[in-house]
Amino acid sequence: MSPAKSSQAIRGCGPWIAGLPLWLCLLSPCPLPASDHDRDSAVLFVRRIAPLLQEKCVACHGHDPQNIEGGLDLTQAETAFRGGDSQMPPIVAGQPQSSGLLLAASRDHQQWSPMPPKEAERLSPQQLEWLREWIASGAQWPDRQRQSELAAAHAETWSAEDGIEVNTSGGLSEQWTHRRYEVDKLWAYQPLRQPAFPAAAAHAAPTPHPIDAFLAAKAPADLAVAPPADPHTLIRRLSLDLTGLPPTPDEIDRFEQAWRISPEQAYLDLVEHLLASPHYGERMAQHWLDVTRYADSSGLANDFERGNAWRYRDYVVRAFNEDKPYDQFVREQIAGDEYDPNDPELIVATGFLRMGPWELTGMEVAKVARQRFLDDVTNAVGETFLAQALQCCRCHDHKFDPIPTRDYYAVQAVFATTQLADRPAAFLACENTTGFEEVRYLHARRQNYVRDLQRLDQFQLEQAQLWFQDHQLSPAAWNAAVAQAQSQVGNGDAAGEDFKSLFAAARSGLAKQGVAEDQYPPKLLGFTPQHFGEERVARKGLQRLEWELARYQPRALAVYNGLTPSVKSIATPQGIPKNHLEQGELEASCILIGGDPFSRGPAVEPGVLSAVAGPTPPQLPQTIDGRRRALAEWIADDRNPLTTRTIANRIWMWHFGSALAGNPNNFGSTGKPPTHPELLDWLAATLVEQGWSLKQLHRLIVTSAAYRRSSDHPQPEELARLDPLGQSYAVFHPRRLSAEELRDAMLLASGELNRQLGGIPNRPEINLEVALQPRQVMGTFAAAWVPNPLPQQRHRRSLYALKLRGLPIPEMEVFNQPAPDFSCERRETSNITPQVFSLFNSQASFARSLALAHRARQAAKDDDEALRLCFAWALGRPPSAAELTRCREHWQNISRMLASEPAPRRMPPDRVTRQAVEENTGERFEFDEQLHAMADFVPDLQPADVPLATRSLADVCLALFNSNEFCYVY
Repeated sequence: MSPAKSSQAIRGCGPWIAGLPLWLCLLSPCPLPASDHDRDSAVLFVRRIAPLLQEKCVACHGHDPQNIEGGLDLTQAETAFRGGDSQMPPIVAGQPQSSGLLLAASRDHQQWSPMPPKEAERLSPQQLEWLREWIASGAQWPDRQRQSELAAAHAETWSAEDGIEVNTSGGLSEQWTHRRYEVDKLWAYQPLRQPAFPAAAAHAAPTPHPIDAFLAAKAPADLAVAPPADPHTLIRRLSLDLTGLPPTPDEIDRFEQAWRISPEQAYLDLVEHLLASPHYGERMAQHWLDVTRYADSSGLANDFERGNAWRYRDYVVRAFNEDKPYDQFVREQIAGDEYDPNDPELIVATGFLRMGPWELTGMEVAKVARQRFLDDVTNAVGETFLAQALQCCRCHDHKFDPIPTRDYYAVQAVFATTQLADRPAAFLACENTTGFEEVRYLHARRQNYVRDLQRLDQFQLEQAQLWFQDHQLSPAAWNAAVAQAQSQVGNGDAAGEDFKSLFAAARSGLAKQGVAEDQYPPKLLGFTPQHFGEERVARKGLQRLEWELARYQPRALAVYNGLTPSVKSIATPQGIPKNHLEQGELEASCILIGGDPFSRGPAVEPGVLSAVAGPTPPQLPQTIDGRRRALAEWIADDRNPLTTRTIANRIWMWHFGSALAGNPNNFGSTGKPPTHPELLDWLAATLVEQGWSLKQLHRLIVTSAAYRRSSDHPQPEELARLDPLGQSYAVFHPRRLSAEELRDAMLLASGELNRQLGGIPNRPEINLEVALQPRQVMGTFAAAWVPNPLPQQRHRRSLYALKLRGLPIPEMEVFNQPAPDFSCERRETSNITPQVFSLFNSQASFARSLALAHRARQAAKDDDEALRLCFAWALGRPPSAAELTRCREHWQNISRMLASEPAPRRMPPDRVTRQAVEENTGERFEFDEQLHAMADFVPDLQPADVPLATRSLADVCLALFNSNEFCYVY
């Protein structure tokens, strides 16, 4: 059909009708095509071209009739074929090469400007081909009735191709509510079913391990698998995976002896031994705390310490060690207090809800801070337990997944009655409360702050007398007010009692008596920038100490149910208000337009994710209590496919380094789909069948042949060709030790590791320039990092090191310890130059090397035996003859290079001078910070403590600690 005839045939077309499906919106009374060729063109228009025009064109070409770009209206056939201001036909039926619409979309024709104009919105090759094919086939543009007929006739076929519609609670628009999804993208939402055992494996003799059967079913047929790893490799791999610690020489020797008798039984016994180890819980807790963002401080500008956070950390360790059923573990962290408000363990468990990097401060609007908590906890629950990142639904319906904004705020409504508190929770008999004597250092710091404020208060009282003289006023009333204040409030004491300002109390007393303000001294009388600065440091320091002192109290970083209190700022740890059910706001949850807490939209009730198939959606209560418990029951329901798949996927990753579904926090369409979906479902279903036992899931995984394979493949070139992405598990992939494992393994080798479980955070030595750097916390200085006085306190496992958001430990950070501000689904493993400086040149590495050398020489009869002991403790094996010779030579060479006299002993400073700009005046001031724990500091072994031979052997030990064999699991 020629353009002219087309124009005549479609004259009188109706306008664009908003709100109808796209294939009903482009109107034309075009005659019904008769030929198959024309029929194909009409079908292609309804199927592809109409949606394409709507997506890419009509926003500028017809959406606004009063403002049509270039005069080209593409909402109806008549105007589309007629063209715009250029008088050039955009569509020439049967002639794609002459059709301006295609030429402009192709973006390579000089006569036509590229369309759409934005590069990011250009048509894909597939879309260009659809457009070309439609024009070549006759450019049929059927009328409304015919479009409906064609759509109905092909509905079933197109539905299968375009995806399925998902029933949800409904989006913000009808278009979103009825959009379709590719079935493959919805894999995580489907009910969990136990997959059938792979047919080929079911008839094999002997029947393989189920995990190996599922892996073999997906592996390339011609790909050979690596042989089993040797016993030395296996015990090191398994020990580090399950406990985070390498095996000792004695453990290796016992295992290898048992291996010679019965390899299979020896391995199974080793698995049971490690799962029963108390260090198993520490290793698994490290993984879990990465996900939950554990830290001992609040973060951001208000990085106060969270004194009681350590109790949640230890709860997680206990839960793994006790093999607490995972569904119970979930329930306790979300709603432990609702299950039993009198059980301290369950109160402590709700610390999960407090792990976000935020707190209310005096610098933030309370309603905004409250909304930040609600947004944080909503997303944290989604990512941690359901592998659903929910934060993007805060402002709009999810762009890719069937999660409407309504669901986001329904889940958030669950927490609308959840309030933050440090709740009373008696210490359990199993909790480690040793080390509490360190509280004396905090009391000493408090005494310093009180003395500074007393001194400043006395200065103001003296200035007050001068003020009365200068103003020729009688100080009698003032002196009486000071005396009365002295008798009523005191002024602190040597024990560090809270300071009360006599100067301020006297001013307040006179003001209450109605004395005119010009008859008594003004506030902060006589203060210089130095005084202003000292006052702020001391006052804020006392405030900050309240959080640190909470560490030693039987209280838990937790939550409670109640009305939302009206607060302007938080200056001390908050308990549960006595009237928490009577005073405050019962938050009426609603959709917040654009996520703005001040822009309220439609109301919502507490709910869950409506797209999840399996568990029956609960009727969540509208009352203050019970909301979190109902949500926890839905999440922990054994029919919830997201929960079961999420934890099974995490456990797999913790052993193999990569997850079956590549994004453990995101099972949505933007996450990587599972490489072995049947295996993932089998693991998840088996977990439920076996009582949600995580230890049993570990047993299943580590007893598979895939886990026990060597990291050396017999045909590496074939492996690279047939399995370039490493998804066959035909070989075990080596991994570098994590930051914590590196430090702990060094301490274990040197004999310095304190294996004590749990307790208040310890403070290892870190770089002095980092430890003593000035760090701002809400307008004042945070305390310097002061290591524990005694080596056995400093040398605890890295899991227990104080974790401050604003002060990461450098040796941990450089080896990819994740920052706790965001949930870490999987640790990255980089290979960068600063790691060399840390592992080879740092004081920490040298201290461990010296301690290992000293330990070896103390235990050995001669130099060769000392070298053998160094190898045994560092690498778990004896040196070869060649290694022994080279190490002996290196030891001798270093002995000749080192000075006969070692460097003098080093002691960290016991005082540091701070310099800053005072906030009120903008002027500089300085103050001294006394580091009280340094008075009792016992340093690690130093070069001056040992002979030259030990110092030179330390260089050999340093080389061992830097070897791949030490730093990697194979």
